[in-house]
Amino acid sequence: MNLYFLVEGKTEAKVYPAWLSHLLPTLTRVKSYDEVERNNYFLISAQGYPCIIDKIFPKAIEDIRNNGKYNYLVLCLDADEDTVSKRQDEIHKCIREKKLELGNTELVIIVQNRCIETWFLGNRKVFLRHPQTQPLLDYTRYYDVADKDPENMGKYKGFATHAKFHQAYLKAIFRARRISYTKRNPGDVLKEEYLEQLRQRLRDKPGQLPTLGQFLQLCDKI
Repeated sequence: MNLYFLVEGKTEAKVYPAWLSHLLPTLTRVKSYDEVERNNYFLISAQGYPCIIDKIFPKAIEDIRNNGKYNYLVLCLDADEDTVSKRQDEIHKCIREKKLELGNTELVIIVQNRCIETWFLGNRKVFLRHPQTQPLLDYTRYYDVADKDPENMGKYKGFATHAKFHQAYLKAIFRARRISYTKRNPGDVLKEEYLEQLRQRLRDKPGQLPTLGQFLQLCDKI
């Protein structure tokens, strides 16, 4: 079993390898796409949108066809201000227009709705039930992510995008717990116990965090 992961940004480049080491410990990461043999994965970050679709995705398919040993191409990117279906349609349009062929490799599209920090908000254990400080108190009154699905959360006043608000909400939660988080150094979200809390959220509240569920289902399938 060999997998090719194409992820959008620098945070994903840290998080996915850490989570894969917990979920699929028999897989070994290789440094170059042409080094895969058996039970390996290669991961590359596109460092942004839209180049992940326009430029890096076609190159990944070329790599896969040249190598011939990959079972899956896993494309991971943010929905941002679009819907999940619109992002998926954009990828399929690229495939049609560029006449891309994957051969026997299966394409799996993971659209992080709205961004990967939205997934991180699903950890109820790290969330303070009765915050006393701003801006976390206002954010919680606006939308309680411990109870409601973070993927359905809107954007708070003053934020240009959903993703910027979701990131700010996460940082406020972590700050209240005296935990550090940056996109370059995600910290505690890399740990197995953090991931397990997200998995428990999906078990306790079926239907919530559906795009995270797609990634976890892929790992269970493998």
